Amino acid sequence: MRAARRERYGSAEVIRLEDVAVPTPADDEILVRVHAATVSRTDCALLAASPFIMRFMTGLRRPRNKALGTDFAGRVEALGSRVRSFAVGDEVWGMNDLGVGSHAEYLVVSAEDSVARMPAGLSFEEAAACIEGAWYAYSITQRAGLEKDRRVLINGATGAIGSALLQICVHLGATVTAVGNTRNLELLRSLGASRVINYEQSDFTRDDQVYDHVFDAVGKSTFGACKRLLTPRGVYVSSEPGPGWQNPFLALATPVLGGQRVVFPIPVDRKAFLEVLGRLVAERHFRPVIDRTVTLDAVQEAYAYVASGQKTGNVVLKLTE
Repeated sequence: MRAARRERYGSAEVIRLEDVAVPTPADDEILVRVHAATVSRTDCALLAASPFIMRFMTGLRRPRNKALGTDFAGRVEALGSRVRSFAVGDEVWGMNDLGVGSHAEYLVVSAEDSVARMPAGLSFEEAAACIEGAWYAYSITQRAGLEKDRRVLINGATGAIGSALLQICVHLGATVTAVGNTRNLELLRSLGASRVINYEQSDFTRDDQVYDHVFDAVGKSTFGACKRLLTPRGVYVSSEPGPGWQNPFLALATPVLGGQRVVFPIPVDRKAFLEVLGRLVAERHFRPVIDRTVTLDAVQEAYAYVASGQKTGNVVLKLTE
């Protein structure tokens, strides 16, 4: 099979396409023919081992896992002897944010890991584009304690996390102001934003409204810059640790001080989330946003494009014709 792999940390240039053996599932694993995956911010972070602290999980000097890819949608091709929860031919989706090797034509994954049957009515490309951004987005709303009738501002509402976060907030009954660029304002409205701010024309941190929650889905702002946007007991959440890793520390300090607080969005359980996502998709409360779909031959270009920060929604890697 063909697979995207790397021998060292770095940018897209370190990725190589290699011919490797199709893996054999262990007793508790399934073999999945990968039809689609995404190239995400998480994939770029794993590729570069950035921030550096990631190396304590992925390998200090060189990556322990040479395979790339964190989410997937495909079809079960073979089963380990102890697997009873899946059957050959099942259409499945799944993820592992530390890597599952999905930028390849086949992968093996434990049947007890974060893998589940896909909801009906989705293409493999659509299914893959649902997962990674929505997992982080759902984690943000859960950790922040988002409730009905809250006023929310989302910075970076056009990315994979932001577009998912917008839809989940609307589903939970929030009124959302979404920040995006000129070409995506109508997209944001179509996803449920009641108000949009064009960051190419104005600084959202100077907005004259206040919010119960400010969610920075791209991690490019700070609690300090957004404090004036928050109600006296408002909550700020960023998808990144922030300059000097300030957000985890603020998440510990601000609840003690009272008033406005920072929440650090520790992700929720992946396998349980797939059940939630399946319901959201089946009930049409969520749809993936796809920027472009490319083949495995263009994997380097896909990583470079995602790393540039210019994508809208998801970049999908199609692994079958």
